[in-house]
Amino acid sequence: MDISPILDGFGVVLEPGNLLYCLIGVIIGMLIGVLPGLGPGATIAILLPITYGIEPVSAIIMLAGIFYGAQYGGTITSVLLRLPGEASSVVTVFDGFALARKGKAGTALGIAAIGSFIGGTVSVIALTILAPLVASFALDFGPPEYAALGILGVLLISTVGNGHRLKAIIAACVGLLLATVGRDTFTGAERFTFGSLNLAEGIDFIPIAMGLFGLSEILYNIEQRHHQVHAPAKVTNVWPSRKDLGEAKGAIGRGSVIGFVLGVLPGGGATLSSLVAYAVEKRRAKQPDRFGRGAIEGVAAPETANNAAATSSFIPLLTLGIPANATMALMFGALLIQGVQPGPQLVTEHPDLFWGVVNSMYIGNILLLIMSIPMVGLFVRILRVRPGVLAPITVLITLLGAYTVNNQVYDIFLVAAFGLLGYLMKKFGFEPGPLVLAFVLGSLIESSARQSLLIFGGDPTGFLTRPISGTVLALVVLVALLPLLRRVIRRRKGGPVTAQPESSAEDRTV
Repeated sequence: MDISPILDGFGVVLEPGNLLYCLIGVIIGMLIGVLPGLGPGATIAILLPITYGIEPVSAIIMLAGIFYGAQYGGTITSVLLRLPGEASSVVTVFDGFALARKGKAGTALGIAAIGSFIGGTVSVIALTILAPLVASFALDFGPPEYAALGILGVLLISTVGNGHRLKAIIAACVGLLLATVGRDTFTGAERFTFGSLNLAEGIDFIPIAMGLFGLSEILYNIEQRHHQVHAPAKVTNVWPSRKDLGEAKGAIGRGSVIGFVLGVLPGGGATLSSLVAYAVEKRRAKQPDRFGRGAIEGVAAPETANNAAATSSFIPLLTLGIPANATMALMFGALLIQGVQPGPQLVTEHPDLFWGVVNSMYIGNILLLIMSIPMVGLFVRILRVRPGVLAPITVLITLLGAYTVNNQVYDIFLVAAFGLLGYLMKKFGFEPGPLVLAFVLGSLIESSARQSLLIFGGDPTGFLTRPISGTVLALVVLVALLPLLRRVIRRRKGGPVTAQPESSAEDRTV
């Protein structure tokens, strides 16, 4: 393996400007992680217009810092106030707050910081090793393979992710429909424009992202945020004892592996990784009744897993051009805005960006470890700011950002429309993630499928004759039949067949 591009990547990230953007990203991420409900997805969506005036490497380094920085920010309020600031920190509430009530808030935060650093660093090392290998393998991909991968990505995020499957599939179908609006790239015919010149070029990604993730989150959280901020627990003895480290080291190791694996899979992500890591530790514990009462493993495992997953989710995005989750779909859009096409060619065509972003995660994790504890007091004070003050400022920034992209009032109306749509989706249990992911992948699926049919002379069986696309399509069928297979297995075992819940517990908490 040639390590010279990796070393060059360190040279890129250590430039003063890129270091500054890395620092800004992780600080914003931690702040957003503390504020309940807003999340990294909404923040990235709101900041997308700003990236127009920033160099591509610096912009993606900053946005990546926001993503993985938010994972730790949510830990602080979970431990001190029993208030998860980020969905992936919901599980940390159980034992983190229990430890705080025992006077061990500092220990919980210290273990979380160490676990987050180790999990993130292990995942970056694995990313450094595996990403070029995946990219080199993906160089053999053509239009049929990309079409099959796009379909698999949409299906996985719709059927394997959290929430109601049917509603996720409906949202994904709406996203695919929106992707067809505008002129047909093959024939030039207008589709679903209703005679509007503004729709002739299609719907821009930024208004959709800012509306569904930014404005809708603000509207929904104003309505839902009825939490009273209690007096935070005192933070003392931040560095864990040798006994605490001994109890946590196994959970940190297992959490790193679980987070990395689930972060790569579409529909996985930080939230699912933290849930699985917590469940694994509780299942293998000799005294499972300790969990929920202040088990140090109950903090170490989920916090390690969510940071590892946040990093590993960049692998399918950077190497295959397939976003693994909704936040990665926003990162995909940010790269396209910068004129960079994610995929196997990224490593060779833009090595400075690829290795600059990857290596920035090493620096970012170190910054998070250094800053996490000293800034606790500041974060708790931010929580005391009333939503009625923060919300109008955020809405104003969102709408101004939408206008500055094309200097068109039309974009403001689009953001407002998609903000209202996102708010109604959340009210009725529809998650916006599948819609955005399907919209991002929709044009890729359509163009690749139509190019493939031209190659095959109109014969759709050509997808099955190519080994890679045929294998991926077989996985598509397997994933589509997975719910039915589960029901059949349950019936054979004599167990009850339960319906899929309307929404996951962590989605309702945040």
